[in-house]
Amino acid sequence: MDPFVLVGGGLTTARAAEALRTEGYDGDLVVVTAEPHHPYERPPLSKDYLRGEAERDAVFPLEEAWYGEHGVEVRTGETVVGLDPASRTLTLSDGATLTFAKALLAPGSTPRTLSVPGSDLAGVHYLRTIDDSDRISAQLLEASLEGVGRLVVVGDGWIGLEVAASARTLGLDVTVVGRGAHPLGRVLGTEMSDFYAGVHTEHGVRWQRGASVTGLRGADGRVTGVDLSDGTHLGADVVVVGAGVTPNIGLAEAAGLDLRDAALGGGVAVDGTLATSHPDVFAGGDIASIPSPHYGRPLRVEHWAIAQETGTHAGKAMLGATDPYDKLPYFYSDQYDVGMEYTGWVDVQAGYDDVVVSGDADKREFVAFWRVDGQVVAGMAVNVWEQMERVEELIRSGRKVPTTELEGFVG
Repeated sequence: MDPFVLVGGGLTTARAAEALRTEGYDGDLVVVTAEPHHPYERPPLSKDYLRGEAERDAVFPLEEAWYGEHGVEVRTGETVVGLDPASRTLTLSDGATLTFAKALLAPGSTPRTLSVPGSDLAGVHYLRTIDDSDRISAQLLEASLEGVGRLVVVGDGWIGLEVAASARTLGLDVTVVGRGAHPLGRVLGTEMSDFYAGVHTEHGVRWQRGASVTGLRGADGRVTGVDLSDGTHLGADVVVVGAGVTPNIGLAEAAGLDLRDAALGGGVAVDGTLATSHPDVFAGGDIASIPSPHYGRPLRVEHWAIAQETGTHAGKAMLGATDPYDKLPYFYSDQYDVGMEYTGWVDVQAGYDDVVVSGDADKREFVAFWRVDGQVVAGMAVNVWEQMERVEELIRSGRKVPTTELEGFVG
């Protein structure tokens, strides 16, 4: 019998492999990853691992020995460049082919790059892989020890702000460049994005808002500064670009698998079992556009929990499970002394009624709720723990929740 093949080197494939073996699959199982490492998870790469506070082993959800002990073949440094669903064949970058009984596509995403003069200078970085984190960490730590480190972060999303927090913790001078008026505004809206802006400002981060990068300056092949569209020049010893990512859907698209419309977040269209338009090919992680029974539309979410949960769900579905995926989106972030958990989903661009806060935002201990038509659609707990189940209950209830009830949520 042909093997089950898991394509990708992230948490999704690790959890899928684990689920397949836990559920009793004893056939051949192959993981194919373009990176030279066994599958790993990415959240530590912008946090404690980047700061040199966590060991390398901390990023691997399964020890390397696990794969051998469970008969899982891991092909590192191999890129899948072709997929023929009809013949159940994968083509690898070295020209070899690999037939499969079932396959899971979880190739993740690729960072969006700057296309400006000087973008190829040394010292300009993108953070996606463990090797990226190693390179950035080495430069940040070196700059910190020298006491003259100036970091410019291009992009004010989660990755950008987590890198900024890590760099400030190491003592670097940090400026964040964002196109919008509010950091994290496209995800959190103005109220909570202003909260995070205040946290970073208190820790000495400077902001360049409503600006884009027009060029990077350098000397002797290394970056020395960043030119912005408003005429500002920022001195820089290190530049980290966190301007979002693009899901790696090229393999699925070339294979003729159904894709989701860009207005619905794009990605590879899957059903509730995470099967694509070909029943023996599944998709998970960043690329999967998954029907949400609660929100009544497909969602494509680029967060750790999606990688974790879709890997497990796909592994079971590859063995015949038919339960629909019905997890609410979840993610977390740690910046300075601010720990956060978030569950639910809100289309900030489409608008929402309001944000109700329970607790004390000044003390950074609160839960915030987003409402649409009076219903709670998302909630975020800041330095208040073990609240996500209660928040999820409110979201799933579908009822209109009074302001007074929400304000009394944190006792």
